Amino acid sequence: MPDWKVPLADVRVPEEDIAAVSEAYRSGWLSMGPRTEELEAALCAYTGARHALAVANCTAGLHLMNLAAGLGPGDEVIVPSLTFVATVNAVAYTGATPVFAEIAGLDAPWLSAEAAERAITPRTKAIASMTYAGHPGETEALAALARERGLLLLEDAAHGAGTRIAGKHVGTFGAAGAFSFFSNKNLAVGEGGAVVTDDDELAAAMRLLRSHGMTTLTWDRHRGHASGYDVVALGFNYRIDEPRATLATARLARLDGENARRRVLAERYHERLGGRPGITAVVPPFGSEHAQHLCALVLDEDVDRDAFRAALQEQGVQTSLHYPPVHRFSIYARQDPPELPLTDAYSARAVTIPMFAHMSEEQQELVVDGVEAAVGRVTA
Repeated sequence: MPDWKVPLADVRVPEEDIAAVSEAYRSGWLSMGPRTEELEAALCAYTGARHALAVANCTAGLHLMNLAAGLGPGDEVIVPSLTFVATVNAVAYTGATPVFAEIAGLDAPWLSAEAAERAITPRTKAIASMTYAGHPGETEALAALARERGLLLLEDAAHGAGTRIAGKHVGTFGAAGAFSFFSNKNLAVGEGGAVVTDDDELAAAMRLLRSHGMTTLTWDRHRGHASGYDVVALGFNYRIDEPRATLATARLARLDGENARRRVLAERYHERLGGRPGITAVVPPFGSEHAQHLCALVLDEDVDRDAFRAALQEQGVQTSLHYPPVHRFSIYARQDPPELPLTDAYSARAVTIPMFAHMSEEQQELVVDGVEAAVGRVTA
């Protein structure tokens, strides 16, 4: 493994979190139970949603909300191509057809409401948004479009834990929203996630599907609230466990403070690197309520991206790519691929640089200096 001076992401688990998880193990109840209920109540309070369901991972949450929303064969869902593939897979799992639409710009790499509107057909049933880098993007415009056209808005808020627009949390603008607790996310537990909704019927359907379509859970029967169960739907095992639920609850209490530190770092990146020769754009910060999950640069066309990343690696600075365009993957590629020139350009030129709440000023200076030196070395 390279000896990174500045890793792309860095998770620290303090002793109080370890103690809380240890207590969950000592309790003797490890499957979904009281600590999961505590997490779900905390998520409702944090996001303002009426219902929150903790799940095994964000992909499970995405699948549940697409399925519970009634999507199926013959339906179309407008999706961004610039996203992690799970956004699109969750649509395809239901038998519905993903329809790829363009991003708003090289400095705005999220689904364009204007492009989404152009993609609507008589078969369109939903729009899937994605809070790229934690930025809310055009969520409000997409929600308005969905209302006007009688469509569902389903939010992939995997990057968005802590992002709000005028106090309203992303994930609550549409029918449902899913969050990720993956190990590189702002609210990291390793694997895990949650889905939120204000819709009572949608929440009930997702709860049923989360655990094999069973009418009662082991925890219900343990407490004497039920003595048996029926299976009334073809469900899944998408449950989270108690130790991870405990860790998520502990980390949620610190999330706003850690996100505030991320915003300071993002503002500094934007100030130091925006407008520099060789850099077309830096994905902009968003006010005082931005999760700031990632920081991405868009290189000029004449900058060799592979050489740029290699130069940073020599300096001990880790980088990544977010994301290869989904419409170019073999599973979704067609003979007549959609024309998405902005998505293709962004995907070919963007580089993600390190971002984590406890990054030191010295570490950030290493990144900034490394970026400036690398651009100078590899520009054609």
